[in-house]
Amino acid sequence: MDSCLKLARRVVVKVGSALVTNDGRGLDIKAIERWAGQIAELQKVGKEVILVSSGAVAEGVLRLGWETRPSRVYELQAAAAVGQMGLVQAYETHFRDHGIGTAQVLLTHQNLSDREQYLNARSTIRELLRLGIVPVINENDTVVTSEIKVGDNDTLGALVTNLVEADVLVILTDQRGLYTADPRSNPDAEFVAVARAGDPKLEKMAGGAASSLSRGGMITKILAAKRAARSGASTIIASGREENVLSRLASGEMIGTQLEAHETVLHARQQWIADQLRSAGELVLDEGAVRALRDDHTSLLPVGVVDVKGNFVRGEVVSCVTLDGIEIARGLVNYSSDDAKRLCRAHTEEILERLGYMEQPEIIHRDNMIMIRKA
Repeated sequence: MDSCLKLARRVVVKVGSALVTNDGRGLDIKAIERWAGQIAELQKVGKEVILVSSGAVAEGVLRLGWETRPSRVYELQAAAAVGQMGLVQAYETHFRDHGIGTAQVLLTHQNLSDREQYLNARSTIRELLRLGIVPVINENDTVVTSEIKVGDNDTLGALVTNLVEADVLVILTDQRGLYTADPRSNPDAEFVAVARAGDPKLEKMAGGAASSLSRGGMITKILAAKRAARSGASTIIASGREENVLSRLASGEMIGTQLEAHETVLHARQQWIADQLRSAGELVLDEGAVRALRDDHTSLLPVGVVDVKGNFVRGEVVSCVTLDGIEIARGLVNYSSDDAKRLCRAHTEEILERLGYMEQPEIIHRDNMIMIRKA
């Protein structure tokens, strides 16, 4: 069995903080040099590569002489601003040694949740790839707030994978890959070489954050693979300390854990809806509406909505939840929260009477909806 990277044309490579900063001891220039060389080899065999790199905050903490990573938002933002300078300079220098240009792309969840900004980001990154440039992507920690934060670069890597419709997401970490349990505390833990992305058993295997340098852990990598699979991309979780790891993966060698995508690929608009990390509100559905969405894949009509929570405007992404609060779907709503409240339990012919106008007969059309889970 060959690595899924062998036949991939477009690849997203995510590198973790522990690798970039040599476990917090400053930028690991030798490692960055090696990755630049390996990505240059990938380009030579016709692959397009996008690099999602952690390390800005960790490098900034070191440059500022702080002993530990701060918790105050403004200190973190300052560390990101300082550290980003060294991080980008290192990548630019070592990719230039191979005749390859780089471009810095800083994103927030707000950029990806706004449809126009989402499409602009996709067009920009695709053009950079066409020009042979390696986009170096990070979350814009200097300006980001908790309300618009992606949260970790594993998730960001998956979002970028879906954004550019990459074939494979490679997550390089300081661990070999996924085990059935934490091998540091359980000697019976078995290594997982191949599995299906999105398999619920994988989330039970994964533990919490593995390092004080990063905000993620194995669980964020498993969830990133699940998200990337929605656009048909498989994920490889491998150790970035493996010699020539990217080159060997590209030659077909199986290294780390390969999580294969077996989900039905969503079309572009549904994929964008699926990538929204937060919804603007909730529509609480009765059992009949839940069955209709789950079994018949229908649009959501006002008659099945029993309550509306949150404040939202027409066109925002909202969640559809059961009476028990379980999210089963989400989609682009056709009415504001105020109007949606007035339409609860309304039949289609009553919409005009209740509102004085009718935008659409559905609260959410099925073409603008995705199923999250079966209730």
